[in-house]
Amino acid sequence: MGLLERLRKEWFILGIVLVIAVARLEPGVGVKGGPLKPEITITYIAVSAIFFNSGLSLKTEELTSALMHVKLHLFVQIFTLVFFPTAIWVFLQLLSITPINEWLLKGLQTVGCMPPPVSSAVILTKAVGGNEGIVITPLLLLLFLGSSSSVPFTSIFSQLFMTVVVPLIIGQIVRRYIKDWLERKKPPFGAISSCVLLMIIYTTFCDTFANPNIDLDKFSLIIIVFIIFSVQMSFMFLTFLFSTRNNSTFTPADTVAIIFCSTHKSLTLGIPMLKIVFAGYEHLSLISVPLLIYHPAQILLGSLLVPTIKSWMVSRQKALKLTRQPKAPVKV
Repeated sequence: MGLLERLRKEWFILGIVLVIAVARLEPGVGVKGGPLKPEITITYIAVSAIFFNSGLSLKTEELTSALMHVKLHLFVQIFTLVFFPTAIWVFLQLLSITPINEWLLKGLQTVGCMPPPVSSAVILTKAVGGNEGIVITPLLLLLFLGSSSSVPFTSIFSQLFMTVVVPLIIGQIVRRYIKDWLERKKPPFGAISSCVLLMIIYTTFCDTFANPNIDLDKFSLIIIVFIIFSVQMSFMFLTFLFSTRNNSTFTPADTVAIIFCSTHKSLTLGIPMLKIVFAGYEHLSLISVPLLIYHPAQILLGSLLVPTIKSWMVSRQKALKLTRQPKAPVKV
């Protein structure tokens, strides 16, 4: 793959770097009360646009089919929303005595609380040939980290309902009427959501760079990057061991879906949710940093591991096929 093609493919990751750099140069444009009015355009319009777009693009018929894999989905949900955040919380109790920036550590906990994405995990699962696999995440965030004192509990959920659930439902209703047109034209849903998400990231960092009291040391950032890659590799290996143990009924294709879907985290849902749950936090951007690192890390690791996992899956399927073939009768 040529450099230009690679840059075109990873434009969103480059976009994250670019918007953070622009926010650093001119933070006044995207701060609260600034020309962009993010307290309205981002908090309500941009977040709602992302989930309306998700509702339009979500193929209900495929979702219904996927829900038939009850055991697989149960495993993914328990690992993602119970084991993952709990394990990170225990790990952070040890890290709390280190000089690592406390807000970055809180950001690691938010990563643990996030649900899997409906994009990268599915794409990587399809690349191998495996199966596909709003209330819980904010509850986990509030359980492990607490909320902004300026935003009451009921307000958080009412805003999540109005900016996440309602647009999603409306998107699904609209899809029913324009389904044929959508199938014909195939609008770039992913690119649209990514562009809106870049705007949200930009305004988040504008608030940070406009605040002279916030400082991020390089040591903490480097350690966080190392921890994120280590956590992903460890959890991918752990899910592989769990799903391939002797008494497991998961197929090799199920194992592939489990590896990716159980360890990947949603940036599209995560950033808007953090914006709502931690509204008023001056360190919101620092809390967001681990999730912003986790996203490209999961794509990079996933891309590197696809050939190896695909090779394992094919060989495993062949081995299982041979063991299930009836033995030829022995001639006397």
